[in-house]
Amino acid sequence: MVTEQALKQRSNSSCEFCTSTDNLTVHPVPPTSDLSAQQSIYLCDTCLAQVEGTVALDVNHLRCLSDAMWNQEPAVQVMAYRMLHKLSAESWAQDALAMIYLEDDVKTWAEQGIAAAEREGPTRDSNGAELQDGDNVTLIKDLKVKGANFTAKQGTMVRGISLTDNPEHIEGKVNGTRIVLVAAYLKKA
Repeated sequence: MVTEQALKQRSNSSCEFCTSTDNLTVHPVPPTSDLSAQQSIYLCDTCLAQVEGTVALDVNHLRCLSDAMWNQEPAVQVMAYRMLHKLSAESWAQDALAMIYLEDDVKTWAEQGIAAAEREGPTRDSNGAELQDGDNVTLIKDLKVKGANFTAKQGTMVRGISLTDNPEHIEGKVNGTRIVLVAAYLKKA
C-alpha cells in the first residue's frame, strides 16, 4: 500500500505511460523488483495489458511512449525502452530508440529485461521444432567437446535429452559422457 501511495503522488494519480486516470495498477519492473516505488510503475489497464503481452500491441495507443521515455523516473524509462524495443519495426519507435538517453545502470536494467524475455519460451532445434525432455536429436555438424578430448560427429544420435534453464541449451549423452549442447546444432529425430 505504501508503494501505491508513493506512485500515486509521483504520477499525479495518472498512468505513467499514457496519463489516463482510469483503473491504475502498480506494476513491478522485471526481471527483479523489490516492489518499491523506485522499481515499479503506475499503469492503466490498457497499458498494463500491453506491457504484460496479454493483448496484441496497440501501436497507436503506445505512441504515448514518445513522451513517457523522457520521464525522470528510471523505472518508467526502463519500461518505455523495453516497449519501444518491442515496437522497433515501427519507424517512430526506431526514431524514439535512437533519441532516448539512459544512464548506464538504467540501460543495463532495461536490457536485462529484454534478454530475460528473449530467453523465455521453448527450446527449439535448428529447424524451429520445439524440443521436450526425453526427445531424441541428431547433431547437424561436428562439435568439439571441450574437456572431453573427443569430437561429436555430425549425424550422432543423442537419446533422451534433458532441457536446461537456458532455452538455447540441452543436456544429453554423447559417447557415454553427459554434455551440454547448443540446440541450434541439433535436429529433432
